[in-house]
Amino acid sequence: MSGEQRFIDFLKARIGLDVGSVGMAVVERAVRQRIASASAADADAYWELLQHSGQERQALIEAVIVPETWFFRYPESFATLTGLAVERLASLAGSRPLRILSLPCATGEEPYSIAMALLDAGIAAPLFRVDALDVSPRLIERAQRALYGKNSFRGEQLSFRERHFCALEDGYELAEAVRQQVRFQCGNLLDPALLADEPPYDLVLCRNLLIYFDQATQEAVFGRLKRLIRHDGAIFVGPAEASLATQLGLQSLGIAQSFAFRYPDAAARVQPAARAPRKPAPPRKPHRQPAVEPARAAEGRAPLAANHGHRPQPAPAQDLASQLQAIASLADQGCLAEARQGCERLLAEHGPSAEAFYWLGLLSDAAGKPDEAQGFYRKALYLQPQHREALSHLAALLVAQGDLGAARRLQARAALGVDKDA
Repeated sequence: MSGEQRFIDFLKARIGLDVGSVGMAVVERAVRQRIASASAADADAYWELLQHSGQERQALIEAVIVPETWFFRYPESFATLTGLAVERLASLAGSRPLRILSLPCATGEEPYSIAMALLDAGIAAPLFRVDALDVSPRLIERAQRALYGKNSFRGEQLSFRERHFCALEDGYELAEAVRQQVRFQCGNLLDPALLADEPPYDLVLCRNLLIYFDQATQEAVFGRLKRLIRHDGAIFVGPAEASLATQLGLQSLGIAQSFAFRYPDAAARVQPAARAPRKPAPPRKPHRQPAVEPARAAEGRAPLAANHGHRPQPAPAQDLASQLQAIASLADQGCLAEARQGCERLLAEHGPSAEAFYWLGLLSDAAGKPDEAQGFYRKALYLQPQHREALSHLAALLVAQGDLGAARRLQARAALGVDKDA
């Protein structure tokens, strides 16, 4: 099956997939599954079926796509988005609703999170609309049902669930008031006519998609997204895509952990937005990036300023989880030296820890020490080979260095880890 270049070419043409980003094994497994499900005699018979059945073409695409999403993923992005929304609404002065786009939207957690964040910030429903697109009709149907299991709710603070969901025997149903704010439809970002009749959007979220494309497709997608965004709008990408956005000419808003960018013609005219209040977004788990973006994702920015305010210290005798939470809190407050000391203390008390090495990697990355960061990420992966965040951040560093082959191999490992958890 490894020689079945026709299936690779099909997926590249239909959804822009770079097979190196997920690994040939993922494609081979998907083709085998569909051959069995379609009761095709062999790969040749299945290929013939694929040419004449739109339903089967979609089924193969969905067998390769493994959506990994949950509510308020990357909370800082939603805090920043809320702040930008408030600013834009003030400038609009009621002339029209705010327009926001989420793609790919998968099973709906991202666009519904946008709606919840804005409603929780006190923005009235008529003042904004969220459009949500995905290539998969099956995922769109699930999103429209708005029924979610426990895996869609991650983190320690889930107060939004009590405000916006009704508990059922087998999950949670989203409130109608939130559902009405999101309009779902099928769409392919590679389609030149996508949303051609729609006016441009104020804010666009396109996260964790571009890493699966080859360079030519990435450039084409960024060009298409530019058409969909207002000249002064903002686009949010995934953490592993920040370096890619910078390489393709976008300019960071300079807001920590938001991974928010503008196209250069707007960035020269618009001042970066102030950090949004954190109220709409739930608190983060320890498993994330400190409140600084890596220097590679925002070249030319001023050096990180030291935090001269109150510097809380982690308690000396804490269990592992508490120490990780303390490290996260220190990093969020900009106390990077203290966060690093917390990591070193944890290692001294508990021995080698993938999480501690991962945090040291993030802190080194934020301090503009990519080589040191790589070493810590690799230590984390030695202890926990499928540590998704370490894989993603190490891949981003390798992309910045031009080592695309190694970066794609790491991205493929991360994708396989997601597949195992699905």
